[in-house]
Amino acid sequence: MSSKNNSTFDPMTFLAKADGGRSIAKYQAGEVVFLQGDAADSVFYIMAGKLKVTVGSAQGKEAVVAILDQGSFCGEGVLAGQPRRMATVTTVTESEIMRIEKKAIIRVIHEEPAFSEMFISHLLARAIRVEEDLVDQLFNSSEKRLARALLLLANFGKEGKPEAIIGKVSQETLAEMIGTTRSRVSHFMNKFRRLGFIEYNGTLKVHSSLLSVVLYDQPHIER
Repeated sequence: MSSKNNSTFDPMTFLAKADGGRSIAKYQAGEVVFLQGDAADSVFYIMAGKLKVTVGSAQGKEAVVAILDQGSFCGEGVLAGQPRRMATVTTVTESEIMRIEKKAIIRVIHEEPAFSEMFISHLLARAIRVEEDLVDQLFNSSEKRLARALLLLANFGKEGKPEAIIGKVSQETLAEMIGTTRSRVSHFMNKFRRLGFIEYNGTLKVHSSLLSVVLYDQPHIER
């Protein structure tokens, strides 16, 4: 229904119900949501859990390009005419995910300004994150890249306090995310723990003090 007839349209209510081109599925950790090369015909919304986005090469190499949290969209390239998935998305933890058919999400974007604003904000935030990731890879040390990745995984900077990282994010995954080796990740993780920046106790907890590693001698781009 258009917002012209329904001024109380709530995007989160829309994203909580399976109806009209929307379906909800539950996934166990390690399950595939979609594969690189699959036909792109829908957008996915993470209602609960964490997802891992990976890209593989023809030579068999694989890289983790993002970890997505609850409240994120993925597969939105379909709206720009992307015919095939450019990455593989798998669950890191138990997850609940809504699949929104292309026609359904295009319709609500056109008809509901509140949803359109929310979705555009998501796209802008994703674009900024990609730019920050590029600067991180080009200018920062692997130690700083790891610190930043841990802070992002713990939702540092979002509303509320940083939280425990739910689910097991392996050191191999962290190494792929920041472009270094597992041994380097292990070295820095042990260093962060000794300094009190992180804790291991069944889950991995990240303290805001880890931000000091990222902020120290922060690189800048000269004009």
